[in-house]
Amino acid sequence: MTGTDLTRRGLLLAGAGVLLAGCTSQRKTSGAGRASPTPSESASASATPSATRSATQSASARPPLPGFAAWQPNPADVDPRCKLTAVRAIERRLSGAGRSVLVLDAQYGGLLTAAASVLVMTRTWRRHAGRIEHGGATYDVRLTRGSSGWRVTAVHPSQPGPPSHRVTADEKAVLRSDRIVLPPAAEADVRSGHVHESVLAAMLRLSERYHCGVSVVRSGHPTYVFGTDRLSDHPRGRAFDTYRIDDRLVVDRHTPERLVVGYMEAAARAGSYNVGGPYLLGSAPQWFSDRTHHDHVHAGFTT
Repeated sequence: MTGTDLTRRGLLLAGAGVLLAGCTSQRKTSGAGRASPTPSESASASATPSATRSATQSASARPPLPGFAAWQPNPADVDPRCKLTAVRAIERRLSGAGRSVLVLDAQYGGLLTAAASVLVMTRTWRRHAGRIEHGGATYDVRLTRGSSGWRVTAVHPSQPGPPSHRVTADEKAVLRSDRIVLPPAAEADVRSGHVHESVLAAMLRLSERYHCGVSVVRSGHPTYVFGTDRLSDHPRGRAFDTYRIDDRLVVDRHTPERLVVGYMEAAARAGSYNVGGPYLLGSAPQWFSDRTHHDHVHAGFTT
């Protein structure tokens, strides 16, 4: 099973369908030969129904958290164990903080022989003051590989910053589009006002033809191109990654090559000077492909 990417409407339906059922308990009955209860036992027995009702009412007053199946890497991934190690670390961290967590997906921020960056996109729910609060973040999980396998060495949560007081027309259009699906961190990036208009315009243009499952925009991505000292376009708000096209995962072997290639070509026509993905379509810097980008399409912009 691969990570799940849910639309706004689909997420609500999925959440409603997986709410955890409350447990019930059966009352123990006494044997037929039991002696008559003492006064104290009678008082205790008479108090039991109201106490039971109070406990039941208290439990029913607490809204249940949604539950989700554990995320699994796609069989076509170049190193599924690397991603699984990163995701399980995030699931443990968030569940331990009293949250219900949905891992939307995980993509590489960088993949070398003995080091990796895995970007884990999440939505979360937690119970607070008698109601359910929802949120989410993208985590840049750093790993190293040794003789025993992959090991997490650091976790960097996304930090998109506060919302901007001024929202542009393109920002509103991206946020309202039902053809552009953004995880919480990417949505907050757009709301922050730090995403370049060229990126927003390209998303909108691509969405005219495709349903775009965006994974990362600014926050949650490594500051530098992994394994180098070159500043990435992402933290400057000049790039976005797409991991799902028309509800098909880029990494999946059953996703038609022509769909991904067509999307990459459309990103270039939308103004990207630097398009990367699982297929090499031409010479650099216009096109590139490597192990890191076998699971998503990168589109970078100069302004």
